[in-house]
Amino acid sequence: MPMSEKMNVLFIITDAQRADHMGCAGNPIVKTPNLDRLASEGIRFTNHFCTNPICMPNRATLATGVYPNVHGVRSNGINLRQDIPTVFQTLRKRGWYTAAIGKIHHQYWLGPFRHKSRSAESLTDWATAKDKTYPIRDNFPLPYYGYNEVELISGNGTVCSGHYLQWLEEKSPKYAEEMKKRVQNYDNLFSLFCDGIPEDLYNTTYVKERTIAFLERYANGDYGNIPFYLHCSFPDPHYPLYPPKRYQDMYKPNDIILPPSFNDIKNLYNHKFLGYHLKNPPFKKAFLRESTEEEIRKITALTYAAISYVDYSVGQIIAALEKLGYSDDTIIIFMSDHGDLMGDHGLLFKGPCPYNGVLQLPLIWKVPGITKSGISNSLLSSIDYPKTILNLLNISEKYQPPDMQGCDISPILKDPNMKIRDCVFIENDEEVGPLKSRLRHLVTEEYKLTIYEGLSNFGDIYDRRNDPHELNNLWYNTTFREKRFELVSKLLQENLTAQTKYPKRIAGT
Repeated sequence: MPMSEKMNVLFIITDAQRADHMGCAGNPIVKTPNLDRLASEGIRFTNHFCTNPICMPNRATLATGVYPNVHGVRSNGINLRQDIPTVFQTLRKRGWYTAAIGKIHHQYWLGPFRHKSRSAESLTDWATAKDKTYPIRDNFPLPYYGYNEVELISGNGTVCSGHYLQWLEEKSPKYAEEMKKRVQNYDNLFSLFCDGIPEDLYNTTYVKERTIAFLERYANGDYGNIPFYLHCSFPDPHYPLYPPKRYQDMYKPNDIILPPSFNDIKNLYNHKFLGYHLKNPPFKKAFLRESTEEEIRKITALTYAAISYVDYSVGQIIAALEKLGYSDDTIIIFMSDHGDLMGDHGLLFKGPCPYNGVLQLPLIWKVPGITKSGISNSLLSSIDYPKTILNLLNISEKYQPPDMQGCDISPILKDPNMKIRDCVFIENDEEVGPLKSRLRHLVTEEYKLTIYEGLSNFGDIYDRRNDPHELNNLWYNTTFREKRFELVSKLLQENLTAQTKYPKRIAGT
């Protein structure tokens, strides 16, 4: 078994998993024994926030270490430019073998507005043959944003294509043909539920099997004596949901506890921003969806089922890592790309809003020789990941992507009580269907502020310590006026700092 002097990295990410959807985070219902074990062996962070609460923008930030206004992926449907340096390109150049298995989402899935636009992750292009060939699957561009090797899933839940579809063809031609039809109807992708498929053909199974297969190939010496960086990305628990039945049987809708803010929906109709969108539901009710008690109970039970299957798969992957002898020289990170409202304020899914459910993310770090069992309440942003992982791998700044904007959280990994941030800044642009919005959020240890483009003298301010369910907006509180000015000023300064400095000057005058 070849061993490298440099550390390996196993980066595990889920889609739309809330920070409080783990047993170790205090959830009394969802069963996540393997994530709980990982948290007990490393550090779990309780104040970790996304840089943008949408899939593509935040995943692009995790790849580049810059804010969405810099890398340009403001919203879904915007390809990450090929000329922007990524962490994976850096690692590849510095001697790591880089591989991605599962969801990547650096290029669009749905049909482009102009036929000249192309995507290596297009749902339909993977499923549609032309002259008995598949233009993308037969010509997938490698290296892909710095990944030497890719086994791709485009889509979520039971509506997926990519290399997964080829795997499905080998396992079950019948289900492969059904999936090819399914991905070509976009209504399926934006449904709450879509008919299930057997556990051995499910997307989580694919990610688990292919990740373990990579580790076994690595142990066999197929990649030589160099370290690996492995991106392991589960499309669940993002809707449309229909996880394997044995996991569905673990959770009954009647056992689900509704969030304390569930009945706040009636007040949102008077909200200066949210009220309009609730009266005019945007894009297939897939954003800012007003929900019912029955729907919330059902979708939450299915979400917990999907998370428990991901948890089982994470356990299998880590067991393989340990069995093959790599646990002592492999950094393991677990996080999600954004959250979900999941009944908060009577809402479901994500969308531009001021609420914590979509903004706060789970995060666990286990770094051999550095982390000990602990919990950190320090403020962190997803933009901090790239800088931190490169510094932990001892890659000097001159070889790192230029102008990264995050912080190195290594001091917190050594001492969970350390603090490196006094706030987190979140960009939140949404451009889908008729929905065009721009929000900015500021999170401090005490407060969370949201302001909205086009709405002057209005915002949302919540006391994070005394109002955790975000029911009392302090914006108009007369005794809070001075603090409001302070928070707005802080957000303005953070926004200025985050703005792009590209293109660079090329002349003196």
